[in-house]
Amino acid sequence: MIDEAALLAARHADRLLAEARAIGRTRWATYLEAMPDRLRDAQVHELRSVGLRARAAYGPKDSIRDALPPDLTEPFLRSIDRLLKALARAEMED
Repeated sequence: MIDEAALLAARHADRLLAEARAIGRTRWATYLEAMPDRLRDAQVHELRSVGLRARAAYGPKDSIRDALPPDLTEPFLRSIDRLLKALARAEMED
């Protein structure tokens, strides 16, 4: 379940990164640059920090939502939240 959630989040991150590059949102492209690969390749114990960094892009004062279209930002947010929940469940089971 964790692997599936991480791979789904990586696909959404790929789309966000491609859009940020396409429309010249350099700051967000830089922020997102390593995220898809980290979501795909990180060990389970590292995924929490990746997820929290992704979640931080949705800040109250500075949000990725203000720079990129909602049809990309919202699926990414949902996938990150799903990943973080799966990680929390796994921690509770240990």
